[in-house]
Amino acid sequence: MIGLIPADFAWRSGDTWTVVVGALAAAACALPGNFLVLRRLSLMGDAISHAVLPGLAAAFLISGSLGGVEMLIGAAVVGVLTAALTQWLHSVARVEESAALGVVFSVLFALGLVLIRQADSIDLDPDCVLYGQIETAVLRTTEIGGWQVPEAALTLMGVLMVNVLVIALLFKELRLAAFDPALAAALGFRPLLLHYALMTLVAMTTVAAFESVGSILVIAMLIVPAAAARLLTDRLLPMLLLSGLIAVIGAAGGHLLAIVAPGWFGYPGVSTSTAGMICVAVGLQFGLALLIAPRHGLIVRSLRRANLRARILREDILGVLYRVEESGREISAAVLRSLVRAAVGSGPLATRLALAGLKRRGMVRGAEGRIRLTEPGSVAARSVVRAHRLWEVYLSERLGLRPDHVHGTAERLEHLAAPGIREVLAGDVGEPARDPHGTEIPRGE
Repeated sequence: MIGLIPADFAWRSGDTWTVVVGALAAAACALPGNFLVLRRLSLMGDAISHAVLPGLAAAFLISGSLGGVEMLIGAAVVGVLTAALTQWLHSVARVEESAALGVVFSVLFALGLVLIRQADSIDLDPDCVLYGQIETAVLRTTEIGGWQVPEAALTLMGVLMVNVLVIALLFKELRLAAFDPALAAALGFRPLLLHYALMTLVAMTTVAAFESVGSILVIAMLIVPAAAARLLTDRLLPMLLLSGLIAVIGAAGGHLLAIVAPGWFGYPGVSTSTAGMICVAVGLQFGLALLIAPRHGLIVRSLRRANLRARILREDILGVLYRVEESGREISAAVLRSLVRAAVGSGPLATRLALAGLKRRGMVRGAEGRIRLTEPGSVAARSVVRAHRLWEVYLSERLGLRPDHVHGTAERLEHLAAPGIREVLAGDVGEPARDPHGTEIPRGE
């Protein structure tokens, strides 16, 4: 960290409150965002975050007040209206769901932009609504127990507590509706009502976060922490907790980056948008989760695919060597590598590594330039060859393929036949003694 943070860096109380407000906004958005991600409604969160603008503008025009209650009511009404109109266009007018969503939120967003232009007389700032003003939001404070607490923090804390309470009370219903709406309906949980309740939470949370991150950036707070948590776990409760933790870390890290990052690019003493940097910080965490997630991460998936390719190549080598020994011949390792490369198209390095792996596992041995199967290797090779020839029989007898057209397909299927499947396959084709080419099929162990 030496050199990344300037020597004259000083953390002030205003920075602490900025982080608190950002963390509350991010955590409040992340909780309902989990259910949007699970139900594949991420675009609905984006739509609501834009479509609530006419509700905000109408609340301002009717009440002439900047109070939070009017904003939340207006947002909730328009949020539910967005979901209802989208469902109506999709189910009644037969418009494709994503197209219906695009029509509704773009029209409502445009209407909101027109209305907020008419609300200038009551000090409705479009930039605040669209881009957020987290740096100045902490300046409007109220005294509580001798402490000057930002009003935005109180509002966001209230919304966060409401979200936690609703999710805790409806946890079982929301979980079932997220994973199996049909079963939820069969059990009488009324998934459509839960859907509108979730949309109301999203709308209210969106408006509460407007002052901190703005309507354009709030979608990142709704979706990115939840998407990152989904990569890290397959269980709902840990996913909720992880998304909140990611959101809080993103808020703290984003504000710190907003202060120090400009100096890295030759702009010392200059700070950039905290709201934007919070989104960058959360996005970086998503990228890290995408790489290192224990089950869904790119690194783990790449290693899993590499291990699968290596296993398949080792089995191919065993099959080639079994056929060579079956014919009564002996070959050298060099000839074996040539045969394998010709048969399966593997590269020289991959073939050498796979053969070395078989030697380490004690499945092949070499002596005087010759390569042979060991007893464990012979057992494994017979299983591979048995699966291959059974598949050839199945493809020929059950699917009617010509005998000279079955080898390539069986070459791929032989690696997918677990012992149980292999014996079911053998029973299905009547325990044949020979394959379509007249070659003997090894017996099962």
